Amino acid sequence: MIAPWYAWPLALVSLVCLMVVSLLVGVADFSWTVSTVHDQQILFISRIPRTLALVLMGMSLAVAGLLMQMLVRNRFVDPGTTGTIESAMLGLLLVAMLAPDLSVLNKMLVCSVFAMLGSFVFMGLLRTIPLRSPVMVPLVGIMFGGVISSITLFFAYRFNLLQSLSNWMNGDFSAILRGRYELLWAGAALTVVGYFAANRFTLLGLGRHHAVNLGLNYRTVMFLGLLIVSLMSSVTVVTAGVIPFLGLIVPNVISIFLGDNLKKSLPWVAWLGAILVLFCDLLGRLLRYPYEIPIGTVMGVLGSALFIYLLLKRTKNHHG
Repeated sequence: MIAPWYAWPLALVSLVCLMVVSLLVGVADFSWTVSTVHDQQILFISRIPRTLALVLMGMSLAVAGLLMQMLVRNRFVDPGTTGTIESAMLGLLLVAMLAPDLSVLNKMLVCSVFAMLGSFVFMGLLRTIPLRSPVMVPLVGIMFGGVISSITLFFAYRFNLLQSLSNWMNGDFSAILRGRYELLWAGAALTVVGYFAANRFTLLGLGRHHAVNLGLNYRTVMFLGLLIVSLMSSVTVVTAGVIPFLGLIVPNVISIFLGDNLKKSLPWVAWLGAILVLFCDLLGRLLRYPYEIPIGTVMGVLGSALFIYLLLKRTKNHHG
């Protein structure tokens, strides 16, 4: 299906409107005239960085989920159901234990290495386990991620880091300020890389034999895809924690309307990811105003319901 010519203008307008609303919502008194130093500090140090972080993180996680689904050739997976996020958190915990003064960039690199290792192990598991149903793939990933999470929890308990681990596991943007979100721009850059390599990832989604027959360097493209997913996952974990289900739901919704052509669907996946994160963050800020519900909690509730619906719908279509 081809989107009509007016779809992108409407999409951009809706995104800008949500961003403006996000700038308006907050506990602190704020005037758009920005006539005082207090107003300038709220706008430029807190509100704008938080809104940009929401947009960038939504784009990154949604695109990471789309790429992971193409790499695994299964619509029921994302970095959170393949052990990638859990591996990144294990890396972050080890950094907190062994090198707590490490820079944010180096923390991200360490998390990326662990995330990629976890992704490779998951891909290896899929090759050794007979998978007769598409639902088995995320189940294997969830069990694998559970094992890694148990190891992480054990070390966090032994080294008195349970509170830090709890903060990382539940995405929260309340502490995002200028100077603490800029790493997320790397996610936007990786999204652009993914767009330019979209045709190769689309071929990869056809399967190893078809991709090789069409002249694709299968191993190189697979490594590039896992590298992008690992870096995106690590950036989000280090910056704001885990937001569940986002990378799983958004690509599924877009694929219903636009199919599996990655170059066509990737910009829409990035847009819907940003929209959904902005919406969930606003919901979390308004439901118990002036208190705030972490976005990870809001997305967990909405995402689990949408995931069950998509799971039942696609399973029914598969058997039908």
